[in-house]
Amino acid sequence: MIDLLARKPTLTPEELAAGLAPSARFRDVRFETYRPNPGYPSQAEARASLQAFLKGAQVRPGGFRLFRRAKPEGRGIYLDGGFGVGKTHLLASAYHAAEGTRALMSFQDLMYVIGALGMGRAVEAFSGHDLLLIDEFELDDPGNTHMANTFLGQLMPGGTSVVATSNTEPGALGQGRFNAADFQRQIQGIADRFETHRVDGPDYRQRGTAPEGPLTPDEFRAWRARQSEATLALVAHRDLNRHLLDVHPSRFAKLLAGVGALGVSDLAPMPDQNVALRFVHFVDKLYDLGLPAAFTGAPLGSLFSETYRHGAYAKKYSRCLSRLSELLREARALI
Repeated sequence: MIDLLARKPTLTPEELAAGLAPSARFRDVRFETYRPNPGYPSQAEARASLQAFLKGAQVRPGGFRLFRRAKPEGRGIYLDGGFGVGKTHLLASAYHAAEGTRALMSFQDLMYVIGALGMGRAVEAFSGHDLLLIDEFELDDPGNTHMANTFLGQLMPGGTSVVATSNTEPGALGQGRFNAADFQRQIQGIADRFETHRVDGPDYRQRGTAPEGPLTPDEFRAWRARQSEATLALVAHRDLNRHLLDVHPSRFAKLLAGVGALGVSDLAPMPDQNVALRFVHFVDKLYDLGLPAAFTGAPLGSLFSETYRHGAYAKKYSRCLSRLSELLREARALI
């Protein structure tokens, strides 16, 4: 059995940059496997726009590299929509469909790379890329806003194109999280680099189904019996939260390296928002990695206070609950 609490993972920027590709859950997705909701035409339109973006950018006479045209400025396309409408599916599909040098990373990972390498070396690290795909673009504080604006402003003129997804329109990034009005020029500078496509629709993970509840003790025992003891990690929710505060989100994948399945017992409400947000990032990584996971304890709806669920990070919490529900549905399917 694997003891997560004994792990203190380290990660160099070079190690992170070496694995910037779709995670296990999205490794096999393609544009052809995307299933747009017929009730929301913007989903099919977003797929078509992204395919056209890639097709037009890949016209390269002679030996020219991807996206290197007469005008070297990189292009940008931005998919704005709520959680569960398939934005990450489309982003990973773009990675698989594109040619040339490309990388897919979360906005959190990008901020870590810039902070660790410094702006100059970070821009240099990606200046040879034809395409950079950034998932869940968010400006949580003025520092992130400045770094993102400076990074894109130095990278894209050299010919690197960028595809980004977010739950917030580019011009509204940062609203409700800090005094965004003071940084409107930088926020607008980011927005001006992208062609925005709205992706509407409900959460596909909840289509026609009710949210799942945590496993009962009997269900958890049955689920555990189906896992390999050698690669199983079991941890109490309270202990996990305490440990996550000492692990940067960019290292969560390394924390879970070699884990075949994760069981978290005794889910409980998280009144501390710092704890809650770190848990949200952990669930995002767990979900992206496609690891089997099971949870016992309090109902999902009680984990985050109403204040948080309707505040500046409301979409993060809602996405987390949606993903937890799907992980629980997958766990029950194995019993």
